[in-house]
Amino acid sequence: MNDEQLHGLVDRLTLEQKVHLLTGRDFWSTTPIDAIGLRSMVFSDGPSGVRGPVWDERFPSINLPSASALSSSWDRATARAYGQVCAAEARRKGVDVVLGPTINLHRSPLGGRHFEAFSEDPLLTAELAASYVDGVQSSGVAATPKHYVANDFETERFTASVEVDERTLREVYLRPFETASHAWAVMSSYNSVNGVTATEHDLLESPLNSEWGFDGIVVSDWAAVRSIAAARAAQDLAMPDPDGAWGDALVAAVRAGDVPEAAIDRKVLRILRLATRVGALDGTSPREPVTVDGGALARTAEIDGTVLVANDGILPLDPAPGRIAVIGHNAVVARSQGGGSATVVPEKVVSPLTGITAAFPDASVDFAVGAVVQEGLSDLPLDELRNPATGKPGVRLRLLDADGEVLFTEDRLATSFVWFGGDAPIARGRTLEVATTWTPTRSGEVDLGFSGVGRGRVQLAGETIVDEAAVPDGDDLGAGLLSPPSRTGRVSVAAGRAYDVVFRFDYEPGPGGLAGALAAGFGLGPDMSDPEALLDEAAALAADADVVVLVVGTNSRVESEGRDRANLDLPGRQNELARRVIAVNPRTVLVVNAGSPVLLPWADQAAAVLVTWFGGQEYGTALADILTGAAEPGGRMPTTWPREFDDLPVSNVTPADGRLPYDEGVHIGYRAWLRADRDPLYWFGHGLGYTTFDTGDPRAAPAEDGYVLVVPVRNTGTRRGKHVVQVYAARPDTAVDRPIRWLVGFEAVELDAGESTEVQVAVPRRAFAHWDAGWAYEPGDFHLMVGRSAGDVGTPVTITEAPR
Repeated sequence: MNDEQLHGLVDRLTLEQKVHLLTGRDFWSTTPIDAIGLRSMVFSDGPSGVRGPVWDERFPSINLPSASALSSSWDRATARAYGQVCAAEARRKGVDVVLGPTINLHRSPLGGRHFEAFSEDPLLTAELAASYVDGVQSSGVAATPKHYVANDFETERFTASVEVDERTLREVYLRPFETASHAWAVMSSYNSVNGVTATEHDLLESPLNSEWGFDGIVVSDWAAVRSIAAARAAQDLAMPDPDGAWGDALVAAVRAGDVPEAAIDRKVLRILRLATRVGALDGTSPREPVTVDGGALARTAEIDGTVLVANDGILPLDPAPGRIAVIGHNAVVARSQGGGSATVVPEKVVSPLTGITAAFPDASVDFAVGAVVQEGLSDLPLDELRNPATGKPGVRLRLLDADGEVLFTEDRLATSFVWFGGDAPIARGRTLEVATTWTPTRSGEVDLGFSGVGRGRVQLAGETIVDEAAVPDGDDLGAGLLSPPSRTGRVSVAAGRAYDVVFRFDYEPGPGGLAGALAAGFGLGPDMSDPEALLDEAAALAADADVVVLVVGTNSRVESEGRDRANLDLPGRQNELARRVIAVNPRTVLVVNAGSPVLLPWADQAAAVLVTWFGGQEYGTALADILTGAAEPGGRMPTTWPREFDDLPVSNVTPADGRLPYDEGVHIGYRAWLRADRDPLYWFGHGLGYTTFDTGDPRAAPAEDGYVLVVPVRNTGTRRGKHVVQVYAARPDTAVDRPIRWLVGFEAVELDAGESTEVQVAVPRRAFAHWDAGWAYEPGDFHLMVGRSAGDVGTPVTITEAPR
């Protein structure tokens, strides 16, 4: 349908129908109107997979590597394929709109959702985001770049105002949204910008609509619309609550003349335009989905995004390495994703230990935990549980109202539960009750308990193990739901004995549109009974091994929506573990399983270091491919990693008096490191491979919209490999406060051993512009340099910018 036909549909609607269209019908879907042939459209969290409208282990999803792994590929084709997998998953789950990609910037590594965003650089983020959007929308599913704008922190995210100048907004934080503005939807954020709430901000109109030509919908972050003022702005859809700030109040505001009905009509038109694109209007159908193997892409994307930051020649490992010691909690309980709304429920996750054991059948592979990383609870193993009602594996779950009447019953295959909408009447319930029979396979003392904001009681064989209230850590509703507090009690269990377990949880429904949201469960806390013994066991195993694979990392509490990090330390006693292991066996391959920077004060002593991020469901298989040499790690760092915490140029993510100043301006990430003249542990753009490359002297040629830098590249090694040509610009003499250098273009290329090619990197003229109440061009000489990282660049090519 064209816009003229859509205008005709708008004219057929009453004011009340129009306003209903502008609010969610429920937590994940929009309001249908049969009279015009409009069905409901379904939204779902992404961006590293698509969960669907229910958070349920019975309906699993493909779990892709984290966005920080995707961005490490520096490869637009990988980003597009990643988006195609998300679209295929969306179509499989009946989803029309994927709420991703997250394209806020890595302003500081302390940001809690760092793992969910791409990079510290606006250009790298922008280019990969645009490709991700292309991939999703090529299959008739809408992508939703988020969170617009400057939502690069979690602390007080609902209320804090980011104080940022217009130049910094335009050149840094808005740039990814500009490049991805062909998306069919954009999500507005919770925070304010310079004192104005994002859902009410003029930035939604200009530059998004009026300058960039965005013709999709602006959907709010969930419960971010708080007033009628948002209806006067270019905010189109308020999710998730039909009875929130709009609804009847908006109808009354239009009738009173406080909001023009023409503004309502424009919003409705955009929603109908989205409906035509995803096939939600009679007479329309979405594009045919692109066929793609999600599991295979999860594996190759992790390989392409893994960064080899150091290697003394130990990698790839010898095909017959002898005795391999695999050490680290994350080697068996791998972090495949971060915490929060980005979570999907995979059918399985291949751990590093599983992957390594399968890849080296002739080696002796032994394992030691070394140090506990887990915080909070882990589920009781499904194969140790029997549903008392069915006799099958799992649990029986019931939801009761305030009078004890049963409202809802279902059989589940887990012991932790999250509801955001769905069939369970959470808003009417007051008590969750779960029963199972647990037959542990190991004897000993365990910490059995519950998680959730409310009062929980866990009984084992009729004995109450814990009965107390748990309150949230802070006042962020997202953190309380998605990373809830836990309480445990110590109890002895015997292997092979069947124990009846009953979990009862009393709660109060959340406010407004969050009344249908609940997170609660029961399980086991980490075993902290003898940490010294764990360290001793790991050191002894390492000393006897021919090679050590040491997996260190974070957990879902450290990196999660709803909270920022206080430091960059590895949780638990992993630093001590690493020092002891490397001291007794320097043939240690360090594997970092974290979604964002962590401090590695002993990394220089390891034989090799692989930054693997949150590796998705095929993490262990991909890691094994890299260790054996079946595949080459293809990543380059998307973010600069510090050697010491005090070296961080931007560490302020905590608002003061409701304000968070972005005083550093355009100088974030490697730009700030260059300005401070500091050497980090790993530069933005750094990454090694299993072969070597030589780059010849670049030459610049004029192009229609700027220049093309032609770079000769030759694979001088003995195997096929990947090289990323990075082009940086600099202005030696300038009257503008510019970065020392900044990324202006990049291309990834793969070459066989001995093969040569000329890589062409487009450098648009805008790369030389700065914002001064409009895009301004400073005349004079600019330098273009080819680099292996932001800290390692070659001889410059001079470009002369003519006066305009």
